[in-house]
Amino acid sequence: MISLREQIEESVKYIRKHTKMRTEIGIILGTGLGGLVKEIRKEIVLDYDEIPYFPISTVESHHGKLIFGTLAGKKVVAMQGRFHYYEGYSMQQVTYPVRVMSYKTGLGVKTLLISNAAGGMNPEFRRSDLMIITDHINLQGDNPLIGPNDDELGSRFPDMSEPYSKSLIALADKIAREKKIKVQHGVFVAVQGPNLETKAEYRFLRNIGADAVGMSTVPEDIVAIHMGMRVLGISIITDECFPDTLQPVSVDEIIKVANKAEPKLTKIMKELVRRL
Repeated sequence: MISLREQIEESVKYIRKHTKMRTEIGIILGTGLGGLVKEIRKEIVLDYDEIPYFPISTVESHHGKLIFGTLAGKKVVAMQGRFHYYEGYSMQQVTYPVRVMSYKTGLGVKTLLISNAAGGMNPEFRRSDLMIITDHINLQGDNPLIGPNDDELGSRFPDMSEPYSKSLIALADKIAREKKIKVQHGVFVAVQGPNLETKAEYRFLRNIGADAVGMSTVPEDIVAIHMGMRVLGISIITDECFPDTLQPVSVDEIIKVANKAEPKLTKIMKELVRRL
């Protein structure tokens, strides 16, 4: 059976046939958050299904393209669309693109910026708020590091005392203040999905210390930390998940709110890239 390292090498070899760009910044764009792509001066765009061993996104709102180009004067690689555990992929498949992007495996990424759409459970949060992720809780029932470990990619037991970079959080805060964009801070909890949560589940998640809930980000963060990257995560709060006043919500509504709030996220992300 072909090893993970061999798979990565084959993916990188294919990408290098199309671009020699070495990028230090990687970006993962979540549900309804593709607007930042318009700001990237593109060198090459590759469909996921072209790249060996890349999964293919089955979610309608995720476009499935790997974009190389320049943003705010810096070379970046962006994932327009991500993969989710609920699509039936393994955790290793969900996080595979993060490994391919890493400086340890050829493309150069040392800083990973992750965005997502999330349900807000903190009573101080409101729909369309931005939440800078300060920590996370993994309730997906799995971990992308389970299985044989390649010591050249990362430690068998990576330290997770700083899953989201304090220096990047401070920089994002500074930029938000300068641009007069209100940001929240909080703990993100990842669940399997794909259903949204019940009132009892929201109450439980809030009680264990979570401020927002979603179905992504944590696996990518774990692998990024495993591979020595620093990470910044930002959630757009797309719905208010307060058990006592919970209202039905559709995915269309969630995407609509994400699209509305996305320009605020783009301003912060673009300026942050400029200052890295």
